[in-house]
Amino acid sequence: MRTLCRLFLSCILLFALVDTVQAADAVLEQARQFIERNEAKAAYELLIPLQSERAGDPVYDLLLGSAANNIGKYSEAVFALERALAMQPDNAQARAEIARAYFYLGERPTAKSEFESVSKQDLPPAVLATIRKYLDAITRVESAERTTIAGYAEMTVGWDSNVNAATGGSQVAVPAFGGAILTLNRAGTSLSDNFGSVGGGGSVRHALTPKLALLGGIDVKKRVNSRQDDFNTGFNAENVGFNYTQDKNSYTFAYQKQDYYVDYNLYRQARGVIGQYQHAFTEASVLTAYAQYTPIEYPAQDIRNANRAVGGLAYARAFGGEYQPVVFLGGYGGSEAEKALNVPHLGHEFWGLRAGGRFSLRDNLALFANASREERRYGGADPLFLTSRHDAQNDLALGLVYTPAKFWSTTPQITYTRNDSNIQINQFERTQIFVTVRREFK
Repeated sequence: MRTLCRLFLSCILLFALVDTVQAADAVLEQARQFIERNEAKAAYELLIPLQSERAGDPVYDLLLGSAANNIGKYSEAVFALERALAMQPDNAQARAEIARAYFYLGERPTAKSEFESVSKQDLPPAVLATIRKYLDAITRVESAERTTIAGYAEMTVGWDSNVNAATGGSQVAVPAFGGAILTLNRAGTSLSDNFGSVGGGGSVRHALTPKLALLGGIDVKKRVNSRQDDFNTGFNAENVGFNYTQDKNSYTFAYQKQDYYVDYNLYRQARGVIGQYQHAFTEASVLTAYAQYTPIEYPAQDIRNANRAVGGLAYARAFGGEYQPVVFLGGYGGSEAEKALNVPHLGHEFWGLRAGGRFSLRDNLALFANASREERRYGGADPLFLTSRHDAQNDLALGLVYTPAKFWSTTPQITYTRNDSNIQINQFERTQIFVTVRREFK
């Protein structure tokens, strides 16, 4: 009889233990679902009361650490994830989570070591891309604390339907001549051609203090057409300034210089200043405001000299998920005020919008698309066409960025420009199809 009682009691205890384990597993599964639905706070509140009895269970500790990470309790996350790794040292998810916690705690060397360690494991492309973003962020922070030099070189080949950005028609009526029909010179109408270009540049950043840094940079580019030599172009640009960063705010002020050449002759010079403010709402959300003032000179056409002023706002946001999209939207406005007297038709006011995005198709392949519209209204009647000019320009771009190896990229793309104007001679369309190969140096 005693034996039967003991057996019966053992069965009751066994069933009670099974029920307890099943209940615990149900709690963990519910917490996992909360985390997957981005309801980390609910997962944390579900798990934290169980810590005294469940600590040491690697599954529980990993879920608790993940939930704590997602609600900003990084120290608690480290304690939980250390327990998980003590039981399962090769747990890639736990190691990635603890690296993330160290990152937000400001322990960058430890975070970098953990991220680099876990990145060597066989992980899904989306996870590896996220880890690389954290490693890039650590690199940027480290760069802010020392002198860094970066550069690039690129080569482009392609086809341009309108290398001189000219009207497609060969004849135009001129009101100032009583509406007489004039035939345009061949160089005054659209010309298509194949082209090639080479370019390169570099930048330097020197930290004076943890928050203040000096900046400098240079860019040079030369484009050559196969047949239309008169419209070969080139430019060189330099800038120098400083950047001040405080918490989530960044302030940049710089002096800029640019020389633009057509057929090896200096066509336009620009010398000016720019001020920029950036506020990071989060790591993935940034607002930018800027203002720029640039006197422009045309050495061979002094009458076209002007003072250009522009200001604008832009917002960029990165999202997670399979395609990791990044989108941006911006608006701007300003004026080019003519310097010469009695030529109001050469000055104008303008405003525009820009939008675009980038989407990861694979770990090393991304699709991008950009669109913009700018309207320009000129200040006086054109002396030949007897009306004030009004332009509306639309630009579209679509392309791919393929990264076959670190520091290398290949970018095939197509761009389309259409400028509508109430003065026929200023109307044009332009399509360019080209491929750029780029090598960065860091």
